[in-house]
Amino acid sequence: MIRTGKAFLLPPQIFYNVRQVMSSTAGFSKLRAYLWPIHRHELKKFVPMLLIFFLVGFNYSLLRATKDALVVTAPSSGAETLPFLKVWAIVPMAFLFTFIFTRVSNRLSREKIFYVMMSIFMVFFLLFMFFLYPLRDTLHPHTLCDKIQGMLPQGFQGFIAMFRNWTFSLFYIMSEMWSTIIMTVLSWGFANDVTSVNNAKRYYGLLGISINLSGIFAGYVATSMSKNTFDTALPFGATAWDQTIFMLSSIIVLAGILCMGLFRYIHAQGHGYNSPSYHQQHGNEEVKMGLRKNFAYLAKSKYLICIAVIVVTYNIAINLIEVVWKDQVKQLYPNPSDFNAYMGQILTWIGIIATVTSVFVSGTIIRRFSWTSSAMISPLILLTTGIAFFFFFFFKDSGFASIATWFGTTPLALCVFFGSLQNCLARASKYTLFDATKELAFIPLSKECKLKGKAAIDGVGSRIGKSGGSIMHQSLLMCFGTVALSTPYVAVLLLAAIGAWTIAVRSLGKQFNNLVSHQETLKDPEETQPIASQPAMAEKLT
Repeated sequence: MIRTGKAFLLPPQIFYNVRQVMSSTAGFSKLRAYLWPIHRHELKKFVPMLLIFFLVGFNYSLLRATKDALVVTAPSSGAETLPFLKVWAIVPMAFLFTFIFTRVSNRLSREKIFYVMMSIFMVFFLLFMFFLYPLRDTLHPHTLCDKIQGMLPQGFQGFIAMFRNWTFSLFYIMSEMWSTIIMTVLSWGFANDVTSVNNAKRYYGLLGISINLSGIFAGYVATSMSKNTFDTALPFGATAWDQTIFMLSSIIVLAGILCMGLFRYIHAQGHGYNSPSYHQQHGNEEVKMGLRKNFAYLAKSKYLICIAVIVVTYNIAINLIEVVWKDQVKQLYPNPSDFNAYMGQILTWIGIIATVTSVFVSGTIIRRFSWTSSAMISPLILLTTGIAFFFFFFFKDSGFASIATWFGTTPLALCVFFGSLQNCLARASKYTLFDATKELAFIPLSKECKLKGKAAIDGVGSRIGKSGGSIMHQSLLMCFGTVALSTPYVAVLLLAAIGAWTIAVRSLGKQFNNLVSHQETLKDPEETQPIASQPAMAEKLT
């Protein structure tokens, strides 16, 4: 707001946003504008897109629970393995997948890119289900790793466990790449390409609800599968956990195939990359991408740098807390089936909280408030919940021991509960507001800015953020030996990451409002003059 004497005046972009909201929901009743602001002629495009996001989110949630259960409860492993995985395995693979994506993008159409990248994941999960997991005892070098462990300090245990259980590490890597490549780069990238800012204000809240609902179903599936033993006469493995891995992998592959079928249906109906509106907005010329050029392009744009900082600092913050929390969960549930069942319950609660928030809160916030106000909610939630978790962690064995006894539980279980509460609230805010506001920030960009910037930021930026938090954890583990002893320093680093995140949000919000209010595309960082307001962009924004 601008202060003049004793009065406060709203900036012009606020009135522009209000006009956008009013025009986007025109013709709807108040209830429908609130719950389902979709026109009938948009259903053939939007409903399949909604289902794609549901299935992609469903697989993401299943993989998130399963990968943690595999790695954290593996022989001679624990939560201390995760920081090493995210630095020495996931970051190189993120660069590799981004390189593959850029090469494929230069040779195939945007529609075929989706099929190729999705097929890579489906082939791996089939390979893991039928070959890597059943032969894990033969493939894992336990004897060699035991010798190496005897020669190195305790702080290297996580690094050795990563190598010891390398098939599980590979599953963890591919699960993380699903989040980066399939969900963020391909699915959200497709939504950004075929959706205008005006429609995004109606679409993205519902797409977020779809992802949140998928988390509820995924949590239920993970929990129920982990508690059941199937017919041992079937080739599902000898133990309940072996059978769970086989069934979950089968479900993941089936969901991926359905995604490809729905994606093809959208294009067959003329609503995808072959639609007239897409060619009118983006033209027919394809943007050639190279990995080094993408990052050089990113470094020249203050706007894209702000988005990158937001993505990196979020992943640093969430990674710093999660390693400590998962270490506590492993102590409470050392059995992989119990661990996976508990993580499934967490997924269900994340989905419930996020869905309720999406329906009654976040959609209204995105449509009625500024981008900056919407984007600031996520770091504030992570800050408050993080402080609460670390408070109970530090004092769980002192004054809160009697409180735990009064509730009929243990101090460890009470600490895990508050860590789970923190994870549920932080993840729910990420799925409802963080993702939606970040994707909105990509829309008022030129085609080249959007494609190159998103490939660099989402393809590698999120991994750099997680690896940054993991490097911090590694350094602390080398010094202190255990996750528990390094936790006080983790709390300090968390505050620093959230502070940088907040500064980037405020800076990006000013630039975003300026672009949208003036109906301009982002200035090309390789040009000396800004791109003027264009008719196609004006039509897209209004």
